Amino acid sequence: MKLSRQQTPLPTFSEKEMTVRKMFDRIAPRYDLLNRLITFGLDTRWRKKTVRHLHASSGSNVLDVACGTGDLCSSLRQAGVNPIGMDLSRGMLESFNSKAPLINGDALQIPIHDSSLDGVTCGFALRNFVDINPFLKEVARILKPGSRVALLEVDEPKNRYMKLGHSFYFNKIVPFIGGILSDKAAYSYLPRSVVYLPNENEILKMIEQSGLSDVKKVKLTGGIAQLLIAEKPKN
Repeated sequence: MKLSRQQTPLPTFSEKEMTVRKMFDRIAPRYDLLNRLITFGLDTRWRKKTVRHLHASSGSNVLDVACGTGDLCSSLRQAGVNPIGMDLSRGMLESFNSKAPLINGDALQIPIHDSSLDGVTCGFALRNFVDINPFLKEVARILKPGSRVALLEVDEPKNRYMKLGHSFYFNKIVPFIGGILSDKAAYSYLPRSVVYLPNENEILKMIEQSGLSDVKKVKLTGGIAQLLIAEKPKN
């Protein structure tokens, strides 16, 4: 990727965790507002679809990893599920706006017993992990057999014209809006951080190799977002 003079290099893997944590601490107060604006409210629809694909029954206990300020936890509660929020950023948890027990911790070392949860969700965070594989293995470890994980993430449209328009909006307009209302550096990083994501075949294979099965990808809104779903095999 060729950087413009205004762009700073993406953090290396050795500095990524600290950089990302500090960034989310800074943008937490206006995080929800920016999400609504830059997605034109589509993020709310995507989260509801994430919860539906989880197939969790009423009263189930579901962990929302990288819960941020609580939007996905709110969607889970509306579906009758008991959410548990977890995030590395203290700033996000301090701005949490939903009712759920919270864990300030690392998604690569989740402090929850084996086979104890009815579901796991994660919204727009895969590209922020230092390594996706340990996270996926942790998910497989804490899920009950037969329960699901639903991972919501950005994506790149396959259609040539949609791809071009999406790239311009994501890389030019989003940082501009973020700079006015929040933190320009953060909202310049977020679009470019897509380069950290493995390609479609790689990430589906990673999910399977983690010990999960029945892996599926659902394209959302013409392919600008994606939902990755998998199940822990029954014993």
